[in-house]
Formats: sequence, C-alpha cells, structure tokens
Amino acid sequence: MTATYKIADRVIEISSLYGDVHDYCRQYRFDGVPDFSVVTVQADIDAEREKEKITAEAENRTSHSASDGYMEELAVYRKIAEKMLEYDTFLFHGSCVAVDGVGYLFTASSGTGKSTHTRLWREFLGERAVMVNDDKPLIRVGDDGATIYGTPYNGKHGLGSNIAVPLKAVCLLERAQTNSICEVGAAEAYPMLVQQMYRPGEPMQLARSMSLLDAMIRSVRLYRLGCNMDISAAKTAYEGMK
Repeated sequence: MTATYKIADRVIEISSLYGDVHDYCRQYRFDGVPDFSVVTVQADIDAEREKEKITAEAENRTSHSASDGYMEELAVYRKIAEKMLEYDTFLFHGSCVAVDGVGYLFTASSGTGKSTHTRLWREFLGERAVMVNDDKPLIRVGDDGATIYGTPYNGKHGLGSNIAVPLKAVCLLERAQTNSICEVGAAEAYPMLVQQMYRPGEPMQLARSMSLLDAMIRSVRLYRLGCNMDISAAKTAYEGMK
C-alpha cells in the first residue's frame, strides 16, 4: 500500500506491507510531490520486534505481542525520524501543549505524569490550551528558533493536533508534594534531554541529532517543575514559564 502524507512540513510517500500505518496517519493525508519516500519490508518489522524484546528485558517486563501491522507503524516512524534529520528536524519524547499559539514541552521519565500535567493545563486554561502532541512530536530548529509539530504518533490517548507552533520552553517534570518551578541551565537539563530525544544508531545521524538538540537548547527557556497532580500545578507551571 502506498500513499502520501504531510508531516512536519514535509511530504512523505509511505509504501507499506500492511494498512495499519495508513489508517494511523490518515489525518495527515496529503496529495503532493514527495520530499522523500519510506519503504518497509518484513526485515524492518522483525527488527522492531527484536528491539521491543531487548527493551522489555532491560525493563524486566513481558514483551508486547503486537501485530506485524503495529510493528510496521514503529518501523515507518523510525525511518521518517532518521530522514527528517536532513531537514533540521528531530524526534523528541514528551508532551506538548500550545497556549495562545505558543508551545510548552514537558518531558520526564515514563510514568511521571506528562500526559496528566498537560491535561491539567487544558482544564486550567480552557480553549486557550491545545494539545500539539502527547508522545513523540517532531522539532525543527532554524534561524527563527524551534518549531514543534504535531504528528500521528501522539500517544495511547491519541491527543494531538496537525499543527505547528513556535516552541517557547521545555520543562523537566518531577513529582513533588508541593508545586515549584525554577529556570535551569543547559548543563542541568542536558542529561534528561539527551535521554528523551531519539538517538539513531548510525554515528553521523546521531551526531546530527545531538547538534540539533544543542541548537534547540539555545533557542528555548529551560525549566524544572516539581508538581503534584492537582490543577494548581498547571497554574504554577504556566505562570512560571509564560
């Protein structure tokens, strides 16, 4: 199956073995001349399944028994992420909410509460707050700063929009009994940011990813937020970063 999509301002032709990826990306369907093409074969699906087994073993959990179609969705996005590096765009793991057209990106280790926190922002700010992406947004870095994009890969709750907004701030999220926020420097934020970006295995691609991360850090404000899961946490975070 073959179709074209527009993701992060690039037209991508996807040729797959299964239809799952096309259903998943349907809101990004676009008719136009492709900037590049992505083609998957069974070996790509098998490689994704092996990566999942290795990750599950490292995390001491049972490996997912997902379908080949689901594994192909992951393989397609991996190929897209690696090709996007040629367009000054990289993949990051986090939850991004836009307020009045400006993006705020929250990142943390899995299970910390990124999705819960951005939900609180939407409750606190109402229609002013729009989800950009709840899991794997793409970030382009240019002379005009960083732009963050919604993508089809927006988490298990499917929270996201096919939009692009300027990225103003990145916040490291931590659980705490009381809410507090402070601005931090690049050195303090760097270990978590590196952990949460997609790191390709090919050395030149990895170097390019690191370079783009450095450029993003220079173009945004960085914060550390200690928060509980009360709506007051959203108030503290927004007022500290706006």
